[in-house]
Amino acid sequence: MRFFGWARRAPALVFVALGLSAASAAWAHHSFAMYDNEHQIKIKGKVTDFQWTNPHVYIELDGVDQYGENKDVKSWVIECANPGILDRIGWKFNMIHKGDEITAIVAPLRSGEPGALLKLVTLADGKQFGNGAPAGPALIQ
Repeated sequence: MRFFGWARRAPALVFVALGLSAASAAWAHHSFAMYDNEHQIKIKGKVTDFQWTNPHVYIELDGVDQYGENKDVKSWVIECANPGILDRIGWKFNMIHKGDEITAIVAPLRSGEPGALLKLVTLADGKQFGNGAPAGPALIQ
């Protein structure tokens, strides 16, 4: 009879274990360790896509790293904060459009791939917008 008592609890234990593993995956996702915040770069280029979506807003940009030795145009994916944070600091869902020329100060991926975390964006009209408090301030302008 003891076996049947444990067998009835097994599905609940599996459910708890799965819940805990999902929670740890979610916590790991919100780390910014993959970005090199100590070596920020300035990228100037043309927007190829702007995604105002949860959990993060993304800017896709064909641009050139203004400080790198390689002046080839690369397709960058720039991660921003979530729409709620950005809305509170003045961003609008329609403020960046495909084809816009922008400049972004970013913390690049440590891997060297063309991906980054936004610190500051300057729009074609000269208006500047940060990425909200969690990402920290831009070091260069």
